[in-house]
Amino acid sequence: MDVGAWERVELRDIEIFLTLSEELHFGRTAERLHVSAARISQAIKKQERSIGAELFERTSRQVRLTPVGRQLRDDLRPVYQGLRASMDRARLAAQGKTDVLRIGLLASNAHELRPYWDAFRSLHPKWGLRLRYNGFIDPFGPLRRGDFDLLLTWLPVEERDLTVGPVLFEETRVAAVASDHRLADRSSVSAEVLADYGVVGGDAGSLLPDYWEDAFLPFHTPRGRTIERIFTATDLDQIYAIVSSGDAIHTLGAQVTRFHIRPDITYLHLHDAPILRWGLVWRSDDDSPMVRSFVRIARELGTMSL
Repeated sequence: MDVGAWERVELRDIEIFLTLSEELHFGRTAERLHVSAARISQAIKKQERSIGAELFERTSRQVRLTPVGRQLRDDLRPVYQGLRASMDRARLAAQGKTDVLRIGLLASNAHELRPYWDAFRSLHPKWGLRLRYNGFIDPFGPLRRGDFDLLLTWLPVEERDLTVGPVLFEETRVAAVASDHRLADRSSVSAEVLADYGVVGGDAGSLLPDYWEDAFLPFHTPRGRTIERIFTATDLDQIYAIVSSGDAIHTLGAQVTRFHIRPDITYLHLHDAPILRWGLVWRSDDDSPMVRSFVRIARELGTMSL
């Protein structure tokens, strides 16, 4: 490997390589890093030219690391994480803070959860608090990799290496339909309509555990009818694009009626769907005082009903 050539690669390109080595999907990597798929492809080709070997095997069906790619991933990951940690510590020091608690969110209603954030910041002024969106395609990967210290996710979570803590809020569920859909003039419907029209499922390459997906987007209606996933999507924007076209409907937590108001989407209350519960999850081997403190605050404040 030409080390001198690799040293000329930008830090952003290293981030692209490591992210693609996790996702093994150019589209999801682009979405995660908020760049175009062409930018991902260009960065990888640049790295392969610099090294003189292919890092990924690409076919029409899958992307896989080559032996050289696996070696580079294993060598670069701790170095890159160390660089990011150093930059974070420098930023914290400049702000007069000693550490930062990183929380990943699958929910959209962070604003409604301000009592938790404000209580933590008030009690620990020397600690920072960083809130970032966590995609649902690989829900627990960023937590396991150490990108987040806590994850706010819908429940249940039944992973051996993860601990489930207090429930932060509960909410009802809605069906999202196109504004010109035949159901759009109703205010409330049964979850049976999900089987009538079909819904949007996760991408085939997603890492959603079946039990966890079923808790949010059931595989069967209350009467036992199969709810067919007739389209797939990797993020909420793609779901809305499919629903607004009238090709499918979808079920979501009622928070979207406050934070995702759209002229092309109508929300209908699902009167026979179970309550959706959102709680904190963290790595079982993480004994961070920041995690312990936030969990304690959440328990003291109790569950919000939204």
